[in-house]
Amino acid sequence: METPTLLQQIADNWLLVWMGTFFIGVILWVLRPGSRTQYADTANIPFRNEDRPAPRKDADGVARDTKELQS
Repeated sequence: METPTLLQQIADNWLLVWMGTFFIGVILWVLRPGSRTQYADTANIPFRNEDRPAPRKDADGVARDTKELQS
């Protein structure tokens, strides 16, 4: 076997092992026991202003209450 081909095969194999280990690590990180509350909180971001709508912003980017805008 030629030297570049041998080095190429070694690099390919170690890269595959590293990528597989990284993938398994990411899966374990996502499924860790303490992450459930964090992901539940993130998933509920669109529903945080359930009682009343979020304040609208003017053209200046300043948040105004909807009652101020109506009067």
